[in-house]
Amino acid sequence: MKIENIRPGEIESRSFEIITELLGDKKLDPRYESVIKRCIHTSADFDYADNLYFTDGVIETIQEAIKSGAYIVTDTQMARAGINKRRIEKYGGQVLCFIGDDDVAAEAKARGVTRSFVSMEKASRLDRPVIFAIGNAPTALLSIYDLVKAGKLSPAAVVGVPVGFVNVVESKERLIELGVPAIVAKGRKGGSNIAAAIINAIQYKIEE
Repeated sequence: MKIENIRPGEIESRSFEIITELLGDKKLDPRYESVIKRCIHTSADFDYADNLYFTDGVIETIQEAIKSGAYIVTDTQMARAGINKRRIEKYGGQVLCFIGDDDVAAEAKARGVTRSFVSMEKASRLDRPVIFAIGNAPTALLSIYDLVKAGKLSPAAVVGVPVGFVNVVESKERLIELGVPAIVAKGRKGGSNIAAAIINAIQYKIEE
């Protein structure tokens, strides 16, 4: 097998060319193509060409929220680290994660629930719109579901792509049923890297 001689600055663009080649005749919705390809680029998993669910207008909703200075709240520090913050901070927003906060840990232990569950409750008390990027904990999505149903939260949007086996599929189905602006990786696949990739793909398309 021949090794390609690619300059460091050209690796990403060449990767996307290969993704396009491997997709072959498969047609992607042009509204979501950049997000789908970014997820494939991040994971080398072509299942994302079929398993991503988008509510109508969610891309524009997230872009407008970013431009208005919304917070982005993640369920892991890994997702927070993976999100490019330059443009978000330019518009006055921040990328936050409460999973390691002492008050979250103490309350979760006292109530017998996960820190992810409590961290979403903490996020619901923020003073501006919130985009949630959930890549690890289905309990974070269940918390968001409960908060919305109780009238305590109206998220700008939710990226719901937790990975795993326990309550993963069920939590994603509840998010879809909720009717809020959302992007969901149906099934068991996802991850913090996918949550960050989706946010990045969307913000990279914001016209400046």
